[in-house]
Amino acid sequence: MQPVVARTSEIAWEPAAGYPAGTHWKVLRRGKEGEPQTVLVKLAAGFDMPAHSHVFVEHHYVISGGYESQGERFPAGTYRVIPMHEDHGPFRSEQGAEVLVIWEG
Repeated sequence: MQPVVARTSEIAWEPAAGYPAGTHWKVLRRGKEGEPQTVLVKLAAGFDMPAHSHVFVEHHYVISGGYESQGERFPAGTYRVIPMHEDHGPFRSEQGAEVLVIWEG
């Protein structure tokens, strides 16, 4: 692995592929297929995404706002690790949120 430096103020928000309309992200680290990836995700107010699972571990750190999933609230300052192949969601955010997401193989 090579060192990575991402200056988030210099990276533009772009529509987040695979997320509901209105969701944006800044890609901080993009690996090849199956390699780790790190993104800042901005959930719009009213965000709603169905339950799903992944073939990798997913880390969340909620920077601002918050979201709800599986009957639990995850406000700013929450760190969450979701094991591979575990259903998670649905996700909802009334006020919107900014979340650091790391996918690792």
